[in-house]
Amino acid sequence: STDGGRNLSLDSIPMGLPMSDPSAWATAMNNLGMAPMGMTGQPLLPDFDPALGMMTGIPPINPMMPGLGIVPPPIPPDMPAVKEIIHCKSCTLFPPNPHLPPPATRERPPGCKTVFVGGLPENGTEQIIMEVFEQCGEVIAIRKSKKNFCHIRFAEEFMVDKALYLSGYRIRLGSSTDKKDTGRLHVDFAQARDDLYEWECKQRMLAREERHRRRLAEERFRPPSPPPVVHYSDHECSVVAEKLKDDTKFSEAIQTLLTWIERGEVNRRTANNFYSMIQSANSHIRRLVNEKAAHEKEMEEAKEKFKLALSGILVQFEQIVAVYHSASKQKAWDHFTKAQRKNISVWCKQAEEIRNIHNDELMGIRREEEMEMSDEEIEDPSEMKETEESALVSQVEALKEENDSLRWQLDAYRNEVELLKQEQGKASRDEDTTKEQQMKLLQQALQGMQKHLLKVQEEYKKREAELEKVKEDKLKIETLLENLKEQESSTSRVCACSQEKECPVEKTLSNSPVKSEREVLLVGIISTFLHVHPFGASIEYICSYLQRLDSKICTAEVEVLMTRLQNTFRQELSGVGASLEKRWKFCGFDGLKMT
Repeated sequence: STDGGRNLSLDSIPMGLPMSDPSAWATAMNNLGMAPMGMTGQPLLPDFDPALGMMTGIPPINPMMPGLGIVPPPIPPDMPAVKEIIHCKSCTLFPPNPHLPPPATRERPPGCKTVFVGGLPENGTEQIIMEVFEQCGEVIAIRKSKKNFCHIRFAEEFMVDKALYLSGYRIRLGSSTDKKDTGRLHVDFAQARDDLYEWECKQRMLAREERHRRRLAEERFRPPSPPPVVHYSDHECSVVAEKLKDDTKFSEAIQTLLTWIERGEVNRRTANNFYSMIQSANSHIRRLVNEKAAHEKEMEEAKEKFKLALSGILVQFEQIVAVYHSASKQKAWDHFTKAQRKNISVWCKQAEEIRNIHNDELMGIRREEEMEMSDEEIEDPSEMKETEESALVSQVEALKEENDSLRWQLDAYRNEVELLKQEQGKASRDEDTTKEQQMKLLQQALQGMQKHLLKVQEEYKKREAELEKVKEDKLKIETLLENLKEQESSTSRVCACSQEKECPVEKTLSNSPVKSEREVLLVGIISTFLHVHPFGASIEYICSYLQRLDSKICTAEVEVLMTRLQNTFRQELSGVGASLEKRWKFCGFDGLKMT
């Protein structure tokens, strides 16, 4: 049967090649350059010449694995990997030399299911190729070329690895030794569009599955949506009002109140209910402030405890360091060994470092406290006044807002009274008594609100009077400051007049061409310089000399000073045309005679 021919177990060997003539088998293997041996691994020719073949003394080879028929069992690491002879129905495959390097292959394309097979015999047919390679797995297609190579496409990717195992094998058709019936197989990966397309489809499918898995995980870990807010009704309003007074349920109730207000549930009929709920929410602020103050108090107490504990730890560190220092004195130090002294010195350094760190921490805490105290104590009186004024203004604004809210409440109550009056005319006589009671209650409430309004207005007037007083005080202070400034300016003028009376010499100096002591010094220096230069010197030369003494002196200043003193300095022109030059000369001796 064909199944028996395709199976590579030991039972199929007699069907592939009869072993009745061992000498013919040995001759065929000798012609291919291999050591002739039987199927049990025993050498057929004990006197085989090693020079004729490539391998001698090959150890016994186990038969092919049952089932797969290609991949051998795992080989121990100390033994060389040896391939076996493969017998097929119409051909035989001889393994390559195990000492040669493995055949080279190209880089494996993604999703590769197609292999290139080269080195086929010229007389090889598709049937023989199918017979050899279908043992690696299901063959989908064979594309054979006229030039002794073909492409084979398998059903799965792992079958390609089995086909690569046959790379390097020598193939022989039947028992012929003709060149056209022999060849050396070369199996390598091949790049095919179908393989790449299937691989991309598979990758996309895996990506879709991964996205679906992530979406499920995200939905599993997503927090549940908040429960829907109930619609407004009188019953729900009373429930929310009670919850607003409870600290544990306040956050839920305030969210419901916010949703109702945003939905537009507030109208003329429900305005009072909503105002009472907003008022209870406002009263919750006091609770929050008290809670914050309690937490701050706890924090201060914890800080004090931490400070006390840290100071106690520092005291103990000081005692330990004192022990180390006393042990390092010569009286006790000489009795310790070298190793003990080393340990004590190391311990002492460590203890001092830790003590310094803790001490710095404690000092930093104390410094922060001192800075806080100084910030509280040192306040500018002008800032205090401004804060008082701003506080008064804010109080007045708050009173205004409260006054407006009370007016709105009065309008609401009046509207309710009118509605009750209208309903009173329509209602029956039995309900008259209850309505009268409600009217009385509303009138009492109105009277109370009016009294409260009067009180608020009185307070408002008082605060306005206080504000006016503060403004008047401020104006008085500003006028006093201006008077003080005027007095200071008058005293400064008196001092200036007295100085002028005491110093008449300065007046005479102001009338003279030399206006200051600096100019007098400049005149003296320039005079000595020009006295040394009897033929005169240019203004640039004079200024270069003066700038060595004082870099702030400029040429224009010196020239103006010298032109003012015509009896002391004289300007002369020397040269003709382009060589015309202005020179200054000292003529103080001649000027003294003239003045």
